[in-house]
Parts: sequence; structure tokens; C-alpha cells
Amino acid sequence: MIVGWIGLTAMALLGVAAPLQSGIADSSERVEVHAYPALIEVAPGGDLPLAIVLEIEPSWHVWTNDRSLPGTVAVFDGAVETEITASTAPSALRVALASSSRFITSADRSEPTARLFAQWPEFHTVTADVGDGPQTYAVFEGRTIVFVPISVSPEASVGRHSIDLDVSFQACDATICLQPATVRLKVEVDVRPGATAGARPEVLDVFKGFDPGLFAAIHGGTAETDAVQFDVFGAEFSIDPHGGGFLLLLLVAAIGGLLLNFTPCVLPVIPLKVMGLAKSAGNRARCAQLGAALSLGVIAFWMGLGLAVSLLSGFTSSQLFQYPLFTVALGVVIGAMAIGMCGLFSIQLPQSIAGIEVHHDTVAGSVGFGIMTAVLSTPCTAPLMGAAAAWAASQPPSTVLAVFASIGTGMALPYFVLSAFPKLVARVPRTGPASDLVKQTMGLLLLAAAAYFVGAGLSGWAVEPPNPPSHAYWWVVSALGVAAGGWLLWRSMQIARTTKWRVISILLGGMIAAVSAAVGVRLTDEGRIDWIYYTPERVASALASGDAVMLDFTAEWCLNCKTLESTVLESAGVLERLDAGGIAPIKVDLTGNNAAGRELLTKHDRLTIPLLVIIAPDGREVFKSDAYTPGQVEMALDEATRTEAAGGR
Repeated sequence: MIVGWIGLTAMALLGVAAPLQSGIADSSERVEVHAYPALIEVAPGGDLPLAIVLEIEPSWHVWTNDRSLPGTVAVFDGAVETEITASTAPSALRVALASSSRFITSADRSEPTARLFAQWPEFHTVTADVGDGPQTYAVFEGRTIVFVPISVSPEASVGRHSIDLDVSFQACDATICLQPATVRLKVEVDVRPGATAGARPEVLDVFKGFDPGLFAAIHGGTAETDAVQFDVFGAEFSIDPHGGGFLLLLLVAAIGGLLLNFTPCVLPVIPLKVMGLAKSAGNRARCAQLGAALSLGVIAFWMGLGLAVSLLSGFTSSQLFQYPLFTVALGVVIGAMAIGMCGLFSIQLPQSIAGIEVHHDTVAGSVGFGIMTAVLSTPCTAPLMGAAAAWAASQPPSTVLAVFASIGTGMALPYFVLSAFPKLVARVPRTGPASDLVKQTMGLLLLAAAAYFVGAGLSGWAVEPPNPPSHAYWWVVSALGVAAGGWLLWRSMQIARTTKWRVISILLGGMIAAVSAAVGVRLTDEGRIDWIYYTPERVASALASGDAVMLDFTAEWCLNCKTLESTVLESAGVLERLDAGGIAPIKVDLTGNNAAGRELLTKHDRLTIPLLVIIAPDGREVFKSDAYTPGQVEMALDEATRTEAAGGR
């Protein structure tokens, strides 16, 4: 509808619009704001609907509030969103926070300018270019009515009570945005015992769109909430982060960090550190010292990541791997360490450097190993962790640091426990052929991990979004994994002293080789889903044609993403529904510099992947999860397609 807003962001932020608009002072010159109570009198304990009406001049509009928007609607960071807050409220009159179902008053409100819970109208869309190319944005135009529920305390005294509401907004037209405005409205309420719900006749038309179930939803605790929602393979629960709930949230974040150790990103390096700790098992103090140093490295990395998330606009915890140079460099470092571990060569360092060389059995080396272990974990997201980290990113820096420190603490916990109780690792072989074989096998597996990171980085360099990245490097990863399994199998036959350990080692080596070969075949295959690679236009086109959209956020460096794709999205039930039509499977691949994909991930309130989002044809988000089952996906697809079928009748 509106095109060509060049320079809009700068004008809106710097406030230079007003002088250019023939003396227009601010947005209130283009928007009139009124408040209309629905009832003449209200009894103590009663409810009072209030209508806030914005009369917006033709050709002008105001920005929407920050509600959840469909994937086809962009977010303009420079916009001043429309919001309604309570500046003063007597204890007799109570309003509900938009972020919770609890009522607040001037006496118990901890957030004096908190946005109020309200029934907002449907938005309109405009197309504009504010520096990122033509985008579709959500706005309010014409007569805009917002309903605010007010509850009268059962202990309210008889008489007139008033509440002050502030309505903030910014008016824009096709070429310019005016200075933001805040209009204060004084709403007076007459409280009378035995008052009936007598409506004011002159405002009946204003309340035609009011939902009578609004108060029931709030009183029943089902209003909008800022509780953090978790969905772990079908187990759904939420945590209210206020008060004591914050401590529970930190515990859940720590459990998520603990589970990171069991993801494919971290699991291969755990035996190496266990063997390192085993060397000092005879000296309990030394073992505890090294374990504490390792734990410190893990926690320090996660706190550093939290600091970056809180201070750097747009930074996400998985963004490190969206820079190919970082991914390749990490692969090279891991590869050098792996080759040395295998004993394939030895480098004689100059004496000046050898004097500061860091080993795993030093404090500095343990800290470094902890940091490396934490870095390796970032491509994988453990259950529980993604939602906690995403919520934290929208909070003050102190909260972000607390949540990310909890993730790091949970991840470091196993190493600290092993070092505190050295008897747990005392029986691990420290020297001899068995120890060498473990190191060699793990070295080859780490070499495969190095090839994986280097290959993913090179794919990110070469890809041009939205084109799919190359998967050819997986053959190198597979070959090194097969070599690790084969070496373990062959050497075990030669050095195992008992039949029991010979059989166990042979079976383990055979399994590693077989799984590695299967990985090469599976991950170089195109798969059974005909993916559409994401652009905003492709999503908009699918929704416009009446299709539901299944968004799969993934990347070449995300092993969890690939696991969920092969085991869940390509399960028989999900494939059956995709084959039936009416669903557009769209892959948002973040392997390379996919700025549009990162923006979409942020819009869906996530920092990490994997993530699956299913959107109905009307733009409504039906399902969102980072740890899901085939049954959940099938039900969500059924719901999305039922919505379309119902709308088409």
C-alpha cells in the first residue's frame, strides 16, 4: 500500500520529522485518542470494559503493538510501537499486565509503566522500504479500538475513582514519521453497591467487537503470560520467571546444559578428559584442581556468550558458526589436536615456545579444554536449553548472564563430579596399549569432527542463500569414522587379553564403522522431502495460495537438526501428510550468511536451532518446538490443514 520510505528509520529516531511537516508538533496532531467506559456504574467486585479509541487521519497510520506476527510480516526495529500503560491506579481499580494474568494496582505494582493486557484489533499491512528492501509491516489505520479490562476490587469504597492511562504511538504516512506522542487519559469509574451492568447507550457501537470472555480468561489465569514455555518431545510445561520461579528456571537451564554433554557435538571428547583426569586420580587435590579449572573454562565461555547476547544487537548463541572463517578455523585447531593425539607425527617446538606449551594436565590446559568443549557444544541445542536462552535474551544483562552461567554450570557438572571423586575414574587405563588405542580411536573420531567443521565452513563460504549448501564433505567425515572403527576392531584383536574385552571392542569398532558409513550415505542423499529453500517471498506465496507452511530451521553444522530431520520429519506419518499436499515444506538453512533466515529465527523468539515452526494458511503459528516427536508434527500439520479446509467451505 505504501512504497518508498527511504530514510524513514533515521527520521523516526532522530526526531527531525516534525520541522518538515509544516509545524506539526508530534503524532497527536494526526491521531485523536479517547477513552469510553462501557458501563454507567460498577458494583464492588465487578468488571468494567474500557474502550481506547484512536481516530487516525486518512493516509496516516500508527505501528502495532509487539504481538506475535505471522512469518510474512517484518519487524521494523526503529518503530515506536503503540502501547497502553497505567501511570496511576487506585487500589480500588485494577488492571492486568499484558505479560501475565495477575492484576496490579498502584499499591502492589512493581512495574509502574508495564504494558496492560488488552484486546487488540486486527492489524493492516503496508509495504515499505526502510533500508532492507521492500518489506510488509503491520500497522493500525482509521478508527482503531483497543479494549482494556478493568476490575473493581471487592473492597472498593463507594464513590468515584479514577485511573490514569498513557497511550503512546507514532504516526507515519507514505513519506515521513512524526515524533512519537503520549496521550494521558483520565478514566473515572462510579462504584455503587448493587449497581447493574447498565451500558452507556451512546457507546454501544464501540463495544460491538468486545470479547465477553476476556474477563473470564484473565480471572481464570489463561490470559497472555510471559511464562517460559517448554516442549520436550511432547512433555509440555511452563515456568513463570517472576519471584521463586526464576530459581526454577535457572535449574531447568542447568539441566539443559548438563544434557549438552550427551549431544553428538560433545560426546566424542568426554573420554579424552576422563582419561586426563584419570592420570591424576592418585592425587585427589590435583585431580580436583584440574576438574575445577575445566569447569571454569566451560562456565567462562557460556558467560562470555551471554555477555555477547546481551550487549551485541542481533547476536545469537549459534551465530558463531554462521561465520565460515570461525567454523573452518575451529576445524583446523581440532584437526591439529587430533593428529597429535593419534601419534601420527610430533612437532619439535622452539625452546621459547615449548616453555609455555599448554597440556591437558595443567591448569591452563584444563581451562582451555573446557572452553573448547563449550565451543563444540554450541552447534547443538539440548532439550530445555533453547527456550530458556531465548527468554533470557529479551531480559536485562544480569538476567542473561545468570541464565547462561546456569547452562555452563550444568554442562560443567559431570567433570567437576569426576574430579571431586577420583575413584570414579581410577580404573580408566592411563598408560599402555589399551590407553594408546583409546586415544588413537578418539583422535580419528576428532579428526572426523575436524573434517565436519572444515567442510561445513567451506560449504557456508560457497553457498549463496537461498540455494542449498554442498554435502560432499560428509564422505570425508564418513571415511575417517570408518577408519576409527576399523582401527579399534583390528587393534583390539591384537592386544585384548581376554575374550570378553576382545568381543566388546570388536563389536564397538564394528558399530562405529557401520554408523559412520551410514552417515555418509544418509547425509549426502537429497532426502525424501522436496524442500523449498527459504525466502520471505516463497513463504508469502505459499500462504497466499492457501498452503500451510512447515519451517525447518537447520544448518550444516547442526547435528541435532539433521537427526530430527531424518528420524522425525522423514517418518512415515509426516511424509504421508506432506505427500497429501496443502503443505509447503520450507527449509531455513543458516549454513552461510543467511541474514533473512537469522531475522526469521529471531522473529520466532529463538536464538538456537534446531527449530520447527508450522504456520496455518491464515498466518497463525500452530506449532513451535526444538525437540519434537513424529506424533506432535503430524497433529500440528493436521490442525494447520484443517484450518484451511474449514476456511474454504
